Amino acid sequence: MRCIRRLLRWPVARLLGIDVGTTSAKALVIDESGQVLAQATSEYPLSIPAPGWSEQNPDDWWLGVQECLRGLGDQPIDAIGLTGQMHGAVFLSKGGEVLRPAILWNDQRTVKECAEIEQRVGKSRVLAITKNPPLTGFQAPKIMWLRNHEPEVFKLVRTVVLPKDYIRFRLSGVLSTDVSDASGTGVFDVGKRAWSEEVLEALDLPIAWFPPVQESSEVSSRKAGEGIPIVAGAGDQAAGAVGVGAVCPGITSISLGTSGVVFSSLPNVPLEVSESTHTFCHANGGWHAMGVTLSCGGSMRWARDTFFSGARFQSFDESAMSAPPGSDGLTCLPYLTGERCPHNDPLARGTFAGLTSAHGLSHIARSVFEGSCFSLLDAFHALEEIGITAGDLRVMGGGTSSDFWVQMLADVFRRPCKTLEVDEGPAFGAAILAGVGIGVWPDVAHACSSVVRMKREFLPSASAYGDAYDRYRLLYSHLAAWFAGL
Repeated sequence: MRCIRRLLRWPVARLLGIDVGTTSAKALVIDESGQVLAQATSEYPLSIPAPGWSEQNPDDWWLGVQECLRGLGDQPIDAIGLTGQMHGAVFLSKGGEVLRPAILWNDQRTVKECAEIEQRVGKSRVLAITKNPPLTGFQAPKIMWLRNHEPEVFKLVRTVVLPKDYIRFRLSGVLSTDVSDASGTGVFDVGKRAWSEEVLEALDLPIAWFPPVQESSEVSSRKAGEGIPIVAGAGDQAAGAVGVGAVCPGITSISLGTSGVVFSSLPNVPLEVSESTHTFCHANGGWHAMGVTLSCGGSMRWARDTFFSGARFQSFDESAMSAPPGSDGLTCLPYLTGERCPHNDPLARGTFAGLTSAHGLSHIARSVFEGSCFSLLDAFHALEEIGITAGDLRVMGGGTSSDFWVQMLADVFRRPCKTLEVDEGPAFGAAILAGVGIGVWPDVAHACSSVVRMKREFLPSASAYGDAYDRYRLLYSHLAAWFAGL
């Protein structure tokens, strides 16, 4: 495919990236210079049928993607890259029909199933093979939950796919996934970049349920009726890292999305891993480590909708700016859907501590910003503990629209933070992977050096957050037992 393209001297390639996010689908088209030629977004609903649960109808993703493709207009496309929210479980029947709503990455119902995985496989063995502890957000515990709680549905399952791979199936009729997204299922051998027969056998799950796995830039299928190549793509974090150029050691990305992620590329798979961080296959053919906080932008949206109903995010920012650093002693734990790094505690809860009659809405708003930044700093420290050093911090995601938030990150981290000229997140990275797949660039590193450009650098100011961060760190240790009793 790559040689054919060069020999024929085709015109400038147009590359489509599709992102199946938690709140919306996004699609964009870029050219070989990285210029965004067209983009579209379509929102869809999120269902919370019980406390701690999180579900979506996969058909809503498909309708959202179709709306995005219509919104792009008549764009000639040379290749398609896919990305999306990770870990979700889409259960398909023998005929490919969706059997129930997908259970999402931020769903916390599978505490008992995670314990069952540790008992069946062995805690140390799970870590050795998958490079991660069993987590409530991962796909494997969701499959086991279905077996334990909805056995009639479980009997009909013949395939389990991740969210972006359901869109591939609808676009091409092909079942396939990539190594980065598969790494977050809990049944993948991250070192060998293959499904773990040992783990699947211990869990009594058939390997036939899981799609073939490819590297992220390999062509996996073609769009039905059009023949456009579709590359394997990547989970949203790996694709987002490609979009900011975090594909070699020394560059760390910070994602300000619904969840918050601190992400760094690894040259080799580590022999020993931390239970606080994730080690996954990367979209560049290597590996990466990341620390994840579950409610980053999610806590912002909740606070705005709860305390500033109907307000724009700009108004939320402006209110927070009027309170001083440290929020006059008010501390927020943004653990609205439990927490993953560094506590790995699905029972953790969101908390405001230190409220007095002197506090107002501006303090509440600022404390949520601070709590989100502190949770990301926790994740950063967790990566430092496994030997990762960051020389270059690049910030991406919807949160970069707030200069106030990015400046606070620089102040809390005490390091410069850079934003990107093109900050379209995972969809941009997916489009880059599509280009690598058809030979526009020889590999992911060359692609990133060609199209990823910095926009602005935020330098640390004199604002001090040390005392506020210390209070934040102490608060969870005092409340963990109380959370467990809820």
